[in-house]
Amino acid sequence: MTLKLFRKCVRLIIALALFNLNVFAQRATPAPVVREIDSPAATASAEPNLFAASDGRVFLSWLESTSEHHLTLRFSVRKGARWSEARTIAEGDDWFANWADFPSLVALSDGSLVAHWLVKNGASAHAFNIEVAQSSDDGKTWGKPLVPHHDGTPTEHGFVSLLPLDRERVGAVWLDGRRFETKAGEHNPANEMTLRYATIDRAGQMADEAMMDGRVCDCCQTAAAMTADGVIVAYRDRSENEIRDISVLRFINGKWSAPVTVHADGWELAGCPVNGPSIAAQGRRVAVAWFTAAKDTPRVNVSFSSDAGASFGPAVQVDAGQPVGRVQVLMLSDGAALVCWLERTAQGGEIKARRVQADGTRDEAFTIAQASAARSSGLPRMARSGDEIVFAWTDAGTPSRVHTAVMRLAAQKSSKSK
Repeated sequence: MTLKLFRKCVRLIIALALFNLNVFAQRATPAPVVREIDSPAATASAEPNLFAASDGRVFLSWLESTSEHHLTLRFSVRKGARWSEARTIAEGDDWFANWADFPSLVALSDGSLVAHWLVKNGASAHAFNIEVAQSSDDGKTWGKPLVPHHDGTPTEHGFVSLLPLDRERVGAVWLDGRRFETKAGEHNPANEMTLRYATIDRAGQMADEAMMDGRVCDCCQTAAAMTADGVIVAYRDRSENEIRDISVLRFINGKWSAPVTVHADGWELAGCPVNGPSIAAQGRRVAVAWFTAAKDTPRVNVSFSSDAGASFGPAVQVDAGQPVGRVQVLMLSDGAALVCWLERTAQGGEIKARRVQADGTRDEAFTIAQASAARSSGLPRMARSGDEIVFAWTDAGTPSRVHTAVMRLAAQKSSKSK
């Protein structure tokens, strides 16, 4: 053996040894520890939502059913190691709610709270209004609800995203069906769902009302976040050719930008998939996660922007091969994103999550909880407070119940793959 060949063999042996050590280190990396905690929600609860306030508190809101038609919107606050006693926001016998279109609660920077829910406004199953109420005493009492749309039509208004803007105002984004002609509970397919926006101040005054997009997917969740440049909204768009990919709109210099496609999936679909995007922002860094089944291949993707959503990088697939969708994304302090979604399994389903870096590097996916893949299991939710991630989901049993869990980011070590 020549000296040159001997040196090549030594280098190869060293490289293989280092590779094996790296593989062992990855396998030895402990999986993230997700710990289920006592939920403040009673039995017959469902449709949870989570919101992390700027002061570190995490708000959980949900619906409880006390009879066939009576619904109660309740909430609890987590600060420290436990949930507070649940409080009631509102209740009614004429509400509209389902697994995909559910109430929410946010906190402004001055501590006041804003909540929304949906109330039927006609005989049609597709006719309901948005109602928004505010509280200035930690949710002990709530003001008279207001309706943020003034069209007065017995049509759909829902899939709301509330976004705190400052100490005095909240922004509201919603899908608005005022162009629909409702007849015997059916839509005229020639009409179109629109995307609309308004701001609401502490006195209940509305401003900045706008139709942001005149043709959008009919029943996919909307999402909104605040970047260093201003508000950004993500939604499922709808082209004239029925391409239903994800777009974003930005509020720049006092007006809404033209839509920007996050990624050209080319998903052509004749109906709504009821599977909207999620968006998160930190400074000028933005992450958007979404579900697509373009080319008959279901995927959950995430894409990053470093310029406040003016442009996006490539789509990074995050699912484990059989995704149902129902995504949410959080920005982490190191610039990575945590993506959560529902995955179909032989036993039913699992709520899974994965950490993804902006360069596309992915940690191993991990399981948050076992779940049903049925619609009644709703959308899993998560929120971040410091180094703690809080999860909430619906156990679609009989009766259903909202469950919660927590995870410390410090316990999450990188086990990277591409």
